[in-house]
Amino acid sequence: MRGVILAGGMGTRLLPATLITNKHLLPVYKKLMIEYPLQTLLDLGIKDIIIVSGGNNIGDFANVLGSGKKYNARFTYVVQDEPLGIAHAVSLTFDFLNNEPFIVILGDNYFEDNISTVIDSKQLNSGATIFLKEVPDPQRFGCPGFIDGKISLIEEKPKEPKSNYAVTGLYLYDNTFMDKFKMLKPSWRGEYELTDINNLYLQEGKLNHTILKGLWSDMGLHETLLRVANFVKDKESNPQ
Repeated sequence: MRGVILAGGMGTRLLPATLITNKHLLPVYKKLMIEYPLQTLLDLGIKDIIIVSGGNNIGDFANVLGSGKKYNARFTYVVQDEPLGIAHAVSLTFDFLNNEPFIVILGDNYFEDNISTVIDSKQLNSGATIFLKEVPDPQRFGCPGFIDGKISLIEEKPKEPKSNYAVTGLYLYDNTFMDKFKMLKPSWRGEYELTDINNLYLQEGKLNHTILKGLWSDMGLHETLLRVANFVKDKESNPQ
């Protein structure tokens, strides 16, 4: 299985720090932001990793991360020339995925959970799996609604969320992702939304979900970046 790290975006919510670098290369305690989702993939045993970002940033990632050798992995860098959304960014990696199941992670996401312990092997070859976390501000994220404990729909940044759960930035997909991407139309934001892909899997009855127990946070705001940095510092200072 290959992994995809999405590291695009303008990082406007982290200005002025992002005037000089891509947000994913900002320090978060002792590591760069992107090294946290990278470690999540490495902990899953994934060694073949594709990093997608805008054309102005690829060189910076390559200069900092290199070929992947120091992580005992192999990195491939892919340019997203236009900001056409997360699903579009994933679609650019398909020439490298060999028509196999793959895992996607957002480059500004931190996961405390050991994901390898919550993935069912059956989920790797059929359908899609999303990871949910209860949050105080679900309107910031993709948000699921439930009927009888099962996901009935997923809405992108809803004004009136139907639950207190967020769809986190970690996704497992089988090899039908590209077929579904070809069915998409841009959203009102002019982007191809991963939420729309997930809803297509849901319509087929092939969308699995797992609820995370440990800390999950994006690092795309000053507040959340500081939150993760402090959490990691405390965790390393007081190991269980």
